[in-house]
Amino acid sequence: MIQELLRQKAMLLKEYEYEKELFQRQTENMGVQRKVRQGLCWYPLHVGRSYFNSLDQQVIEVERTEDLDIDHQFEPSKPVCFFEEDASGMLHYMNFVAQVSYVEGDRMVIAMPSSDAVVRVQSANRIGVQLYLDEYTYRLMFEALDRVTTARSGRLAELRDICHTDMPARKFTFQPIRFPWLNPSQEAAVNEVLWAKDVAVVHGPPGTGKTTTLVEAIYETLRREVQVLVCAQSNMAVDWIAEKLTDRGVNVLRIGNPSRVTDKMLGDTYERRFEAHPSYTQLWSIRRAIRELYEGGSGNREGRHQKIARLKERATELEYEINESLFNEARVIACTLTGSASHLLMGRHFGTLFIDEAAQALEAACWIAAQKADRIILAGDHRQLPPTIKCPEALAGGLDHTLMQQIVEQKPRAVSLLTVQYRMCDEIMQFPNREFYGGQLKSDPSVKYRSILDWESAVEWITPEAPSDPEESAGESVYGLSKQNTEEARQTLVTLKQYILKIGKERFLEERIDVGLISPYKGQVQLLRQLFKHDAFWKPLRSLVTINTVDGFQGQERDIIVISMVRSNEEGQVGFLRDLRRMNVAITRARMKLIIVGDAETLCRHPFYRRLFQYIKEYELQGTM
Repeated sequence: MIQELLRQKAMLLKEYEYEKELFQRQTENMGVQRKVRQGLCWYPLHVGRSYFNSLDQQVIEVERTEDLDIDHQFEPSKPVCFFEEDASGMLHYMNFVAQVSYVEGDRMVIAMPSSDAVVRVQSANRIGVQLYLDEYTYRLMFEALDRVTTARSGRLAELRDICHTDMPARKFTFQPIRFPWLNPSQEAAVNEVLWAKDVAVVHGPPGTGKTTTLVEAIYETLRREVQVLVCAQSNMAVDWIAEKLTDRGVNVLRIGNPSRVTDKMLGDTYERRFEAHPSYTQLWSIRRAIRELYEGGSGNREGRHQKIARLKERATELEYEINESLFNEARVIACTLTGSASHLLMGRHFGTLFIDEAAQALEAACWIAAQKADRIILAGDHRQLPPTIKCPEALAGGLDHTLMQQIVEQKPRAVSLLTVQYRMCDEIMQFPNREFYGGQLKSDPSVKYRSILDWESAVEWITPEAPSDPEESAGESVYGLSKQNTEEARQTLVTLKQYILKIGKERFLEERIDVGLISPYKGQVQLLRQLFKHDAFWKPLRSLVTINTVDGFQGQERDIIVISMVRSNEEGQVGFLRDLRRMNVAITRARMKLIIVGDAETLCRHPFYRRLFQYIKEYELQGTM
């Protein structure tokens, strides 16, 4: 049991070292323009104003002035470093790390570590900003693994032993509660959560109402507990469940960077609630007075220091009063797993921790939050997206084996499978049902037979034709760290265009039929976006078409899904497509129509894609009979 956790730590260390080495290579060997093209860097920058935000952090505004059409990877909370370029083209990195506070379009607000750092940036000439290695999250995960591994007694040690040994997960015994608005598998799952003394898992395949079930379980738990902690790996997942709880009238306090929070949840963030508190105006005045006293260098120095000390003491008292007020009013504290380590939650403990999208979170990340709770409820689907692992050795060593998978394997009786799906028509559902869920799923009658056009197959496979121009290359090509297939990208958009014309452009617009254009490769996504952007046909339809990677579509659905598979080579290599869980996600985003565009000769050398191709061709054949 301890050995498994130590192995996780060893693999996490390999992942950390791999990321650190990758960052060093990017920093030392990669040219600035290549970094810009890969979205790792903004250069050159226009540096704007500096000011103090509501958290009393000094921030600075920056704006990129070139390469505005390139997608970037800057997000709130990510660490960044600044650099200058000298006349010879050498980059000189500044010796401090800052943090992204807000990003919108080509403008970014960055929280700075000190006033000296602000002055350094404002006085630089040719300046750029680059993503930095996120060592903070790794530190939190290593510390969490150390605590759970070395725990000798107490609730943390018990939860560890229950999750990693054959020690039984205990249950309360009381009569099941009826929830007539839920289906039988959802109702059973909520009761299992309420009965669990230690751990429980809600396994929610695509479209089965996992969020609905989890919200009901949280709502019922709050009848028994004053406050619960709700976490997820991503901000998007946290906000999704927090919004549903808010709709039920639950007081949710959202911990996390406000710029990563949806508009609907913005008013429930700690920062906005803090600013709205009646005592905040007084606190802000005191903080401003402290800054003015620091800046005023003349006069009685000893008296000024005494005044600063008194004001700081009063500011601390006010902060404590506001915090206690906010936390005492909230029934749900919502944050990411990393966010649960916030100083705002220091010393706070919860009866129950709910982790949504648990199958996408590293086990170490789950233990960051699990230290604060007496019991753990996990929800997700380990047949969909796994955690992202960059180091091949760490991946081979099982770093992607999650806490949810551990419990599913060790404690099958603690797992509740949701079995009725409300998203896909039956033709789309049956293949992933057979491949990933042992045929246990069934379509609700409301979606089972729905379609966009009568007498058509809901699933279709298009094999791209060879380019008409013999000078154009067919097949895949390398693009940066990703792959592209230019001819397939063109034919993907042509295929979608033809299908929209078949539906009728007016009907498409009137009924707001939405489309997801997916590729597993970032390079292909960028190419599709460029081709889409420069074709006038799409201008009135742009709000209805989303182009993104598989990961970008997690948790979403569309009427029509078109997947560009990219891989096309004589060796039959499918590479990244071997991760079948990602393909499960891609397929199951579709409500009524699924179109796969890919080189069947290459892909069908893999048994999974051969079965998928045969399944689709059987339905296509039925549609023509």
